[in-house]
Amino acid sequence: MQALLGIDIGTSGCKALLIATDGAVIAADTATYPMSQPRPGWTEQDPELWIEGARKAVAGALAKAPATEILCIGLSGQMHGLTPLDGRHQVLRPAILWNDQRNGAECAAITEAAGGIDGLLAATNNRMLVGYTGGKILWMRNHEPDLFARMKVFLNPKDYLRFRLTGEIATEVSDASGTGLFDVRRRAWATGLIGAIGIDPDLLPPVHESKVISGRISAAGAALFGLPKGIPVAGGGGDSVIQTIGSGVIAPGELQTTIGTAGILAAALDAPQNNPDGRLQVFCNVAADKWHCMGVSLNAGGAMGWYRDTLCVGPDGAKPSFDAIVEEAAATPAGALGLLFLPYLNGERCPHPDPTARGAFIGLTGRHGRGAITRALMEGVVHAFADMHSLMKPMGIDGRIVNASGGGAKSPLWRQIQADIFGCDVVTTDSAAEGAAFGAALVAGLAVDVWPDAATAVTTCRNLTTEHPDPMTGAVYAHAHQIYRNLYPLLSDSFAALGDRIFDQ
Repeated sequence: MQALLGIDIGTSGCKALLIATDGAVIAADTATYPMSQPRPGWTEQDPELWIEGARKAVAGALAKAPATEILCIGLSGQMHGLTPLDGRHQVLRPAILWNDQRNGAECAAITEAAGGIDGLLAATNNRMLVGYTGGKILWMRNHEPDLFARMKVFLNPKDYLRFRLTGEIATEVSDASGTGLFDVRRRAWATGLIGAIGIDPDLLPPVHESKVISGRISAAGAALFGLPKGIPVAGGGGDSVIQTIGSGVIAPGELQTTIGTAGILAAALDAPQNNPDGRLQVFCNVAADKWHCMGVSLNAGGAMGWYRDTLCVGPDGAKPSFDAIVEEAAATPAGALGLLFLPYLNGERCPHPDPTARGAFIGLTGRHGRGAITRALMEGVVHAFADMHSLMKPMGIDGRIVNASGGGAKSPLWRQIQADIFGCDVVTTDSAAEGAAFGAALVAGLAVDVWPDAATAVTTCRNLTTEHPDPMTGAVYAHAHQIYRNLYPLLSDSFAALGDRIFDQ
């Protein structure tokens, strides 16, 4: 059987997915790995964990479909992860991940060098957010000068996997967009900005469109991953971008929500519209004639995991299942009895680009039990999505339907909360459950002309579930959302003050 292989290097694990040329899933496998937090606000990962995870996941998927002929491989991965390589292409230090918060001063310096936020938006159409790769490069220059002097090129996670598969140093337009050093309007490196901040352009890998074949499995890659030598490897895409095509979202007006570790609201654009104040992210889409608009909250499913593991542990140390605590939430009325949750546990990116932001439960009373607290947390994640959508509406992104994806989409309650807050149908597709790996497999198919274009490719995504909005519940949420939107401006100064080093003593 002929198949397409998608490999996704996630934050907590790697997924390998084989799909047939009609989009049907043949086999999948996942291998997990840890993330390290060596200091508060720092998140790092050893890139060798990605390679070992990919080896295990690919082997697991192939074992389930041993007679498969792979036509092409597509790659996806967590975005913004700085992976510095020396002149022999050896990794110099653990990768600095997308949710790392250490480089605020460097991001400010890049913005100043660009001529302020207006100059930066003119150069890239995006802010230099904490977590983007560009600020991390300057952080290395400022804080690890010996390692920086040895760095000859940097890659993002899925591009490091490409190197190990093919021996090629390359990236593609969606992941390049997430460096903050890319002119998304021209789909090319922002050379003026790069020169202004004093970065050697040779540190930046060659960039291709996402469906371009950027290498073939080398002899070393074949031996390492158990794949036939010579299989083409497509450019692929950053996970936050490529999973939209994997959920069937390609037409403007359709929204995708992703509740994974982070929370993402995304939509496709037919043109690279201006990004007022840079509060959204406007990247290149994996389709060469489209762009990608998204807002990213750093805390979504991760907030639920923190809550379960920290606040729901029993006296014996046992943790309840997620299903158990969500069942309690479902028994609580919409609005959580007047309780709101701000999901800013690790700072925030959108709609508030603020690394000092803090999480908060607002409105706690003695009548709030665990069910109400859980429901408030779930609602707070969706209120953050609605905040992002208010920034997208002027771009003509009306949100006539929401495609839900990520682990949170498995919860009927979380899907219904989205339907009621957005006031439109929320659907899941059979492909969305496979995450960014399905989008990577679709892009692999585009690379070898299985489908003529992205619009045709997404017809392989079939709806599984649909939640319809309840107008009465929607009215409750509309009232709650106005209160929610007022909270961050009132609390932001206090959040910053609570970050004072005196509290770390």
